[in-house]
Amino acid sequence: MSLGSSSAWASGEWSHEEWAPPGVDPSTPSVARVHDALLGGMENFAADRSVARRLREAVPEIVDLVWCDRAFVGRVVDHLVREAGVRQFVDLGAGLPTIENTHEVAQFADPSTRVVYVDVDPSVEPHARAILKGNPHVVAVTEDARDVAAVLGNPELRRLIDLSRPVAVLAIGLLHLFPDQDDPHGIVRRYMDALPSGSHLAASNMLASANPKAQALEAMLRVTMGTGHFRSREEIGRFFDGLELVEPGLVRFPEWRPDDRLPHPPAAWEELLLGGVARKP
Repeated sequence: MSLGSSSAWASGEWSHEEWAPPGVDPSTPSVARVHDALLGGMENFAADRSVARRLREAVPEIVDLVWCDRAFVGRVVDHLVREAGVRQFVDLGAGLPTIENTHEVAQFADPSTRVVYVDVDPSVEPHARAILKGNPHVVAVTEDARDVAAVLGNPELRRLIDLSRPVAVLAIGLLHLFPDQDDPHGIVRRYMDALPSGSHLAASNMLASANPKAQALEAMLRVTMGTGHFRSREEIGRFFDGLELVEPGLVRFPEWRPDDRLPHPPAAWEELLLGGVARKP
């Protein structure tokens, strides 16, 4: 996708109409493209960069938070391949491929690992297709993660993923986008009910607290994106009901099997991210 010159991108201004693939409205921000803008990517539009700018103004550490999320995904995937023996991944709400993607980390550990990226944003699939060209073990599909039957029944997913063998479902950076009326706990449960013993769930949610950073970010997400549902530790823990939590359990992202010794105390923004990994017995 060609979005114009780097100087225009950096300034957030455009002198010509932005091009978008069929089915994509560039005037409406998307979570995937806002995330890309926060990471400094090029696959976003002025509307997305506007939201990213407002998020940075509300919580200047938002970029650190997004990179912390990426690092958590990397450690989780590496563990699941190297230690848990998982060779199949379904990455829900995957967003636009950036760096240290799920398939890159997984296939570095074992090139035979299969990965399916799932996102509701129609701009993700064509972008991913261009990046993933020549990789027969990875595909991106356009589906709503809330429709479990559609996701698991997608022909491209079924072509790559053997649902009779263990699968790792990644729901990282996604569940806080779903309001309670969408029954996010039920969505997660239906995925895990459809998968065999030995499958894993890696999930997270933004943590509700009196932390002013949490309150500012939640409010700004609702204003700019119309969504953002921070949850208590107990509510986040319910995503893992019936599963066996992998050590160290449900923790802040930097505390999940860190590569280096953690500084103490944690930064305020680090308290916003809570996640874990669990195995289906």
